[in-house]
Amino acid sequence: MTTLFDPIQVGAFTAPNRIVLAPLTRNRAGAGMAPIELNAEYYAQRAAGGFLVAEGTQPSAVGQGYLNTPGIHSPEQVAGWRLVADAVHERGGRIVVQLMHVGRIAHPDNKDGLETVAPSAIAAPGTIVTADGEKPMVTPRALQTNELKGVIDEFVHAARCAMEAGVDGVEIHAANGYLLHQFLAPSSNQRDDEYGGSPQARAQFVIEVARAVTEAIGADRVGMRISPAHNIQGVIEDDAEQTRETYETLVDGIAPLGLAYLSILADPRAELTTDLRRRFGGVVVLNSGFGTVTTRTEAEELVASGAADLVAVGRPFLANPDLPARWARDAELNDPDPSTFYGGGAHGYTDYPTIA
Repeated sequence: MTTLFDPIQVGAFTAPNRIVLAPLTRNRAGAGMAPIELNAEYYAQRAAGGFLVAEGTQPSAVGQGYLNTPGIHSPEQVAGWRLVADAVHERGGRIVVQLMHVGRIAHPDNKDGLETVAPSAIAAPGTIVTADGEKPMVTPRALQTNELKGVIDEFVHAARCAMEAGVDGVEIHAANGYLLHQFLAPSSNQRDDEYGGSPQARAQFVIEVARAVTEAIGADRVGMRISPAHNIQGVIEDDAEQTRETYETLVDGIAPLGLAYLSILADPRAELTTDLRRRFGGVVVLNSGFGTVTTRTEAEELVASGAADLVAVGRPFLANPDLPARWARDAELNDPDPSTFYGGGAHGYTDYPTIA
């Protein structure tokens, strides 16, 4: 029976266990939205995971949504991510950078006045935090068909920058209500060109991004994250049949590329989740703990049952840099401090104690 502590090949690297650090936005980038030594220490502390998925990282300046999130498109950012990669590798770890273009989940105040773009000119509900407090989401400008190649080029450039920085791969973020997820959902994609109007058309742009990135850096360095019917940030997928068709089209489109892995944030027991795992045919990471915290028992069951090859864990790994060792010994866990999740310095970031 496969356990959480068995190794597995994930594309170009071998994960020594099945516990993955989920991507967690921490809002602690330095000047120029570049990672700093503090970020390098945070990730290096967690290097014992099977592999680490770094926080959502914008592939372009326009793609930034939140305050102080890192990018991976400028020389300064490449140098910052090299600090991170070197620190993780020195401790024997593996790290991939999540490429997150936020689309309409943005405000110009958080990105030097740059415009916000999306599949359609539909504002997301709610507010977003800026340096001057919470402000309503702005109405984005709908991307023109002839602009989409440029957005794909941004993802490709970011992936190449990540390779230059020495990380082990990239994860294409097509989940959680951000740009690529916005293309997948009828609530946020009301286009009348070849990228909208049907499940097959809505999946097309995401497939094209994946194809271009794999051609640029190699499929064994590329993963993708999806969250079918997550219904978050106004990206609503409440028609079960259309949702199924969209994600079947997407997974059928990326499966032949031979990606390193597919990360699915969804109910592991849902029929669609198991269907997508079967269709993908490669390594699958499951993340069940967005609304609830993933426990060791659940993670063990997901791997032992074959529902997942690896399990992405967020808050427990945030508060326990040595989570694999703690789970292996059934040791007591630190409790995460939500007041330090977003922004700040070392407190609540690199000062959680280990059991060593």
